[in-house]
Amino acid sequence: MSAVAVQAYTLLDDIECDERIRRAREQLGERLVILGHHYQRDEVFAHADFSGDSLKLSRQAASSKAEYIVFCGVHFMAEVADILSRPDQVSILPDMAAGCSMADMANLQNVERAWRELASVLNPDETITPVTYINSAADLKAFCGEHGGIVCTSTNARHVLDWCFEQREKVLFFPDQHLGRNTGYTMGIPLEQMVVWDFDQPMGGLTEQQIRDARIILWKGFCSVHQMFQPEQIDQFKAEYPDTKVIAHPESPFEVCQKSDYVGSTETIIKTIAEAEPNTRWLVATELNLVNRLHEQFKHEGKNVHFMSPTVCMCSTMFRIDPQHLAWVLENLVEGHIVNQISVPQNVADKARLALDRMLEVSP
Repeated sequence: MSAVAVQAYTLLDDIECDERIRRAREQLGERLVILGHHYQRDEVFAHADFSGDSLKLSRQAASSKAEYIVFCGVHFMAEVADILSRPDQVSILPDMAAGCSMADMANLQNVERAWRELASVLNPDETITPVTYINSAADLKAFCGEHGGIVCTSTNARHVLDWCFEQREKVLFFPDQHLGRNTGYTMGIPLEQMVVWDFDQPMGGLTEQQIRDARIILWKGFCSVHQMFQPEQIDQFKAEYPDTKVIAHPESPFEVCQKSDYVGSTETIIKTIAEAEPNTRWLVATELNLVNRLHEQFKHEGKNVHFMSPTVCMCSTMFRIDPQHLAWVLENLVEGHIVNQISVPQNVADKARLALDRMLEVSP
């Protein structure tokens, strides 16, 4: 019997999907682990065996007994799960259209061209350490592995950059310019020594002198969600609620992070608010689903958790993972059919693992 097509599930309501997901999970038992990223919608997040950020989830799945890893996240996350998992495990993404606009801003062709152009000014293999944020395609992680580079997360970016500057004098940081700039600034690197490489321009739109003077070359990429937060939103909110604490994800613009009381990863945001005093008010610069979940989770403690932007702003590609796709994937597994498998070619996976292993070695 062939696999059931996803179209058969599109008209199912969430309540029916919920029940069918539960039945399929019971039938698959320990053969299955469902991973739910913090930015997932609640009706999908509720079915996760593990929740967290992408690297944490991939490592948890790899150490589980599961044969099937169903990643409710986006494409690069399922790739990381495949790279770090055992050969007997299968990584699955419920909807192949669940990508990442930030990750798409840096592709291998453009990064390789940038490396060649940089070579006309200096020897990049001797002077530049390439760093890719984990929010990137597997082939970019492989590029870093091949060129003595490394991967970072929003949690360990400072430790990774410390390691990078022990290796070479400069860093090429992609795809998110904001994480690179915010991290570099906390290390005492002046803004003028962090230049932006515009991949649509020859030589990144930079002069040879700018390249020689730079310590960090930032890729012109950003997260479409965190890009929407602005310092004026903080000012307007605090004018009404002066005692508000502000916390921002480091993918947010520099000016927002400078006005925030705390800056940290999704895990840091959750931990900070969880450990805060009761009856406190928080303005949060990160994805809407997470902010709403925090508000519901801690309102009984009198904590008011607010989303920074007045405009509704959620990760639209993450939102593509819905109960219908999850039910489709699981019921096909029950019938012995694997759909939407994410499989990174071995030569790419081996080089990418080098960069990931370097990161794990230098992370606290």
